[in-house]
Amino acid sequence: MSISELPMPDLRTGIESVPTFDGPQTAKEYTSDQEVRWCPGCGDYAVLKAVQGFLPQLGLRRENIVFISGIGCSSRFPYYLDTYGMHSIHGRAPSIATGLATARGDLSVWVVTGDGDALSIGGNHLIHALRRNVNMTILLFNNRIYGLTKGQYSPTSETGKITKSTPMGSLDHPFNPVSLALGAEASFVARTIDSDRKHLTSVLSAAAAHRGTSLVEIYQNCPIFNDGAFDAIKGSDTKADALIPLVHGETITFGVDGAKGLVRDTETGGVKVAMVADVPANALLVHDAHCPDPSTAFAISRLTDSGYLNQSPIGIFRQVTRPTYDDQARSQIASSQDAAPGDPADRLAALINGGDTWNVL
Repeated sequence: MSISELPMPDLRTGIESVPTFDGPQTAKEYTSDQEVRWCPGCGDYAVLKAVQGFLPQLGLRRENIVFISGIGCSSRFPYYLDTYGMHSIHGRAPSIATGLATARGDLSVWVVTGDGDALSIGGNHLIHALRRNVNMTILLFNNRIYGLTKGQYSPTSETGKITKSTPMGSLDHPFNPVSLALGAEASFVARTIDSDRKHLTSVLSAAAAHRGTSLVEIYQNCPIFNDGAFDAIKGSDTKADALIPLVHGETITFGVDGAKGLVRDTETGGVKVAMVADVPANALLVHDAHCPDPSTAFAISRLTDSGYLNQSPIGIFRQVTRPTYDDQARSQIASSQDAAPGDPADRLAALINGGDTWNVL
């Protein structure tokens, strides 16, 4: 079957190109027969269960869902899902997913990666997938450590982190995955937590429905090599002050009884935390995930790294619509075939054997 014969997405909605499943599905149908092999207590278990429970809601056929992973603990994901999948090359999952999403408009394409896989060797591949806005959903598991290789520091480990590869403390300045994605002008960027099933599922639903590249950072605990990295945002006595929930159209407040909120920082041009009682009501920021300009979303993402070490915004930072690479590529191919009818194989052979060739003696 040639590319032109594959189901073409409706460029207005896109989702009509993916065959749907008639009748209800269950999480069991998306659970493979493979033994799940992660360390006891690993946050990956919670994410896997959430994904298995969420996939039936898509209403898609399992053969039209593909999970592609790179290398790392999280990259075992495809083995544990009864869908198509590929455990691919270190850092290259977004590139493989780009090819698949472009060639097969009838697929729901997912990438599962970790902070080391995506942001170290795979950094270049990640930012270009985000820039191109390919139809895929990227789940970036962030435990701020290299777990599979037994505890070296990663691109998201905090400065001063003592690990096997940094016994005197890391000298590196860490990446903020959300800031990176917003800087690459990704059309959908979100952050959630492995242990919050309700929030995780709601973010996954929005990411899957988005036409374009969706990047979801998932704070994921590694109980063996970096246990407790996210205790502040998970502890019952601390999470009210640590979590900054982002809900489109709602005022950004948090803390016990919503006592804290976000306001513009006139000195830096960014945003800062203020006591709600100390500022006018109209000074509090109202979250706008649909704003075409990502500047405010970027400023909010920086709160994690700008002195608020025990606070973290979670939710959907950005959700905007713009043309996707694969939709446009398929449209371009269809247009060229309409203009030059004939066997695609013959046209490809003519291109390869055209005038711009030479013999090497």
